[in-house]
Amino acid sequence: MGSYDPACRPPLRNKSDVLSQVISSVAYVFSIERLRALAAVRTHGSIAHAARVLHVTPSGMSQQLTKLEREAGQRLLEPAGRTVRLTHAGRVLAGHADRVLAQISEAQSDLAALDSQILGPLRLGGVGSAVRTLLPGALSALLTAHPRLTPTVRDGEVVSLLPPLLRGELDLVLAESWSSRPVALPAGVRTVELLDERVCLALPPGHPFGDRDAVDLARLSDSGSGTAPGGLPWASCPEGTEPYEAILQALRSRGVEPDIRYTLAEIPSQLELVASGLAVALVPDLGRRTAPEGVRFLPTVPPLRRTIKAVWRADAETPAIRACVTALTDRIDRTGAPDDRTTAPNPRGTT
Repeated sequence: MGSYDPACRPPLRNKSDVLSQVISSVAYVFSIERLRALAAVRTHGSIAHAARVLHVTPSGMSQQLTKLEREAGQRLLEPAGRTVRLTHAGRVLAGHADRVLAQISEAQSDLAALDSQILGPLRLGGVGSAVRTLLPGALSALLTAHPRLTPTVRDGEVVSLLPPLLRGELDLVLAESWSSRPVALPAGVRTVELLDERVCLALPPGHPFGDRDAVDLARLSDSGSGTAPGGLPWASCPEGTEPYEAILQALRSRGVEPDIRYTLAEIPSQLELVASGLAVALVPDLGRRTAPEGVRFLPTVPPLRRTIKAVWRADAETPAIRACVTALTDRIDRTGAPDDRTTAPNPRGTT
């Protein structure tokens, strides 16, 4: 391959051409991944934090930055207490890095848009209730319209799905966010709110609160023991998940320290415990569709809400992702919001 000859460049026509040529020259001289590392340190304030965001080790990040300094012939970082900060040269190069990375992202989007057909892998993840109730119908419609698409699906909690999304191992995630504890999404993602639903208190058949119109969360304690009225403990998703932390926040804000004895990943398993008179639970409307017969669902005071969002990386958006989001929103528009019955029917009675 011949060497790069600046004299072979075509004449520049305008300011935009000049900027594009500067960006191209920067990308030619410096490694893209090293520029990405420098931009991450500038954005996140430390090598350790930047390494976590880019999912590399701090030592690996330091090696990338050392090599970038050799390429630049300038000192880009300097000590600042127990961390580092960018030098003036580092700030100048980080500004160019931002423009280079933005142009690469735009180029990737343009290349993806060249092919009008939506095909190939589409890797999806989502919280269980959304995967179970929203995704099947949306995927069916999506595959009917685009049969060369090959989706894969895995369920999980937001805390376990966002890291693979950021690493590029998932294309789109159906995430949940509770009004009592809104989900913290990382920078660089795009979202579309698909559904805003009510969260109700699930009570066993015959519970003394079952004939009420709503239940004040401040009264959900039994002599300060942390159990719900009638001495029942709580069922929830596992510790560290969005539902668990949201329930803690909702009850603690009303002076209740819940006694959570059952931590189960699946809402249907929680509702089986509720139906058996072993626990109470806070359940979003989507989760009620699998409720055993007789479980009572009462609104809370103050009201609790949960939203389901489609989340994807802004720098990795493809026509397949856009088609999937459209299929999900169309699915919700056709099926409408979940029902608001206060008592679950018997789903086992149908075939």
